[in-house]
Amino acid sequence: MKKMNKIVALLLALTMLLPFGAVKAQAASGDKVIKLWCIATESDANHDAYVKAVEEYEAAHPGVKIEWEAFENESYKTKIKAAMNDPSTLPDIFFSWSGAFLGDFAAAGTAYCVDDVYPKYAANLPEVMLQNSTYDGKHYAAPLTMNIVTLFANMDLLKEAGWDHVPETYEDLTACCDALVAKGIVPFGCAGKETWCVTEYLEPIIEKTIGYEEMNEIFAGRSTWNNPEIATAVDTFQEMINKGYFDPNGMALGNDEVKANFIAGKTAFYQNGSWNCGEVNDAEGNFQVALFPVMNSEKATYGQVIGGPNDCLAVSASGADPAFAADVAFELAKSICHYGYLAGSGLPAWTPDYDTSEVKPLVAAVADIVSKSEGMVLFGDNAMSADPANTYLDYVSQVYGGELNGADFIAGLSADLQ
Repeated sequence: MKKMNKIVALLLALTMLLPFGAVKAQAASGDKVIKLWCIATESDANHDAYVKAVEEYEAAHPGVKIEWEAFENESYKTKIKAAMNDPSTLPDIFFSWSGAFLGDFAAAGTAYCVDDVYPKYAANLPEVMLQNSTYDGKHYAAPLTMNIVTLFANMDLLKEAGWDHVPETYEDLTACCDALVAKGIVPFGCAGKETWCVTEYLEPIIEKTIGYEEMNEIFAGRSTWNNPEIATAVDTFQEMINKGYFDPNGMALGNDEVKANFIAGKTAFYQNGSWNCGEVNDAEGNFQVALFPVMNSEKATYGQVIGGPNDCLAVSASGADPAFAADVAFELAKSICHYGYLAGSGLPAWTPDYDTSEVKPLVAAVADIVSKSEGMVLFGDNAMSADPANTYLDYVSQVYGGELNGADFIAGLSADLQ
């Protein structure tokens, strides 16, 4: 992992939908058609990158049409997992998260091994960026971007509470939140309707309590959830909720609503993926990016992050021409990475071969954070296989709803997953 961080740091230093179910275009008679599923709906940060990438590919390859459909995040997870059980329903190319999520497709033989295609693109795509989509030494996807969980801060609201910087210690964070609450300002918003958003808060607290190495071991199933320090982290999260640090309406909100509230100045902080940098950067206001502070300095450091190369395009092994589809997937991935990076919806997995002087300031700031990172943990619901991930998300949801405390959380997960 440290080797990966050094390479990522070098790369960053050098560089520094359509509605649900809608089809992009109808192919003309005689065109070669490639079908693509993704999550780049019109409200998704990567929507425009997909639009431009598809248009660019079709312009450069007359006679080939990309028919693509975009689905909301949670519904897509259900749809794509169902398709794994019936590979005949898979499109030629499909968006996937890496880690164990894609690993399930590789193990089932439904994802196509792209080893024969990758060498063509290796000069612009460091192999370290395929690390999370490699299983038993074989590559199974074309990476898009890399992202980390980012703490976004509205500095105008912090200033109202007497703060001119983002708190870097947990003691300062609680003092800042207390000052915000006293001013009638809600510190955090979190989308309870989308449990992955809750993990964007809980996972950094756990990581900054037990350290990234132990957290990686737990997600990999090599270490136990029955860890009293995890219980402490969960209780800390709930203490923050009970103190009024979180919008009480958050349980009924989706991520788009929570993000909109933050951008509109209704909450002081928003903790979510760095793919939101472009949208936050372009909003009216004074925003900064940071990481959640350290909880236990004996186990963790500030530079430990949640995230890494994760989003990718995989290819159906049962498609009509998977080798051709794999080549299309890499071409599209490179373009999506290009346009997404410039738009601020992700850090580049591909080495930029274009002008990066106009990269948005918040993106550059996150790139600097990543270049100094000391350890990474892939998002939990991607690091684990489908069934364990669903169990984990159910427990996380119950924590946010106040149904389980820290002791219940570790006891339940250790019993159900180990």
